[in-house]
Formats: sequence, structure tokens, C-alpha cells
Amino acid sequence: MALLNATLSGTPRLSERVQAVLASLKQAARRRAVYKRTVRELRALTEREMADLGIHPAMINEVAHEAAYGN
Repeated sequence: MALLNATLSGTPRLSERVQAVLASLKQAARRRAVYKRTVRELRALTEREMADLGIHPAMINEVAHEAAYGN
């Protein structure tokens, strides 16, 4: 008599899927916080300070997006 024990390794459990969704939400919240902080800090600079950094005021959102989310 033979015993066969099969497991479905390809389908994640509900708890694993929930953990993955929560991790994704946490990462999105962290990235959004980086974006908001970068925008706030850049807007606090004077035009002269921004020019020294090579940033035009119109580039603030673009620079913040790159800081938070990459290229």
C-alpha cells in the first residue's frame, strides 16, 4: 500500500495573500510620505537655494516623484 501526500505549492494561502497586500500598502504609504516630505522641503527653499541645486521651481513634483518612486 502506498501513501501519496500532495500539496498545492503554487497557490498561496489567504493569509499569505493578505500579508502581501498589507506589505504593498505599507510600501505605498512610505513612498507617498517620501514624496510629500520632499515636496515640502523643496518648497521651503528659496529660489536661490533651488538654483544652487540646479532645480527650477516647476521641477519640484518631478524631483519628488523620482525621489519616492525612482526613475
